[in-house]
Amino acid sequence: MEVARDLLGKVLVHGPAAGMIVETEAYLGGADQAAHFARGMTERCRVVFGPPGHAYVYLIYGMYHCLNLVAEPDGQPGCVLIRALQPVAGERHMRARRGAVPRREQLADGPGKLACALGLTMAHNGADVTRGPLVVREAANAGKIEIAVTPRIGIRHSADLPLRFLVAGNSFVSARGYNRAFPNSK
Repeated sequence: MEVARDLLGKVLVHGPAAGMIVETEAYLGGADQAAHFARGMTERCRVVFGPPGHAYVYLIYGMYHCLNLVAEPDGQPGCVLIRALQPVAGERHMRARRGAVPRREQLADGPGKLACALGLTMAHNGADVTRGPLVVREAANAGKIEIAVTPRIGIRHSADLPLRFLVAGNSFVSARGYNRAFPNSK
């Protein structure tokens, strides 16, 4: 959960395209029934059981890639889904990958959209995100951000847990109409 909060305001870079992380969701080990690894290690989620700082990329609905970052020590599953980015570089590349997007706020306002905008595929599964072409960096002008916490979205199991984190008031987050923050969550 701490990593999900700490990633907000960081910059995710892939080649010439980059965006500030404005929304995340934590997926915990063990009892978190919404996690792919809830029933143990499978070939699909093997990377989540490895060392932290690596990408866990998977395909949903047979067509959209999603990016998670492994967040727990080697052998303990846990990851953070990167849900939305605010573009900071390479917007032209993002638009070329996404096609006709009416508003800048819609370039990477969802996990599948951001993976597409950054050009992420299954080839990035297991990538070390501390160095290399896919990397998380500190923001150049990192300032204090206000964090809102809500239930996770788009899942059936453990959906009520306060594990979705977003930069409060940011117009680049996904599901903007579903930003009901928990009391005293900031």
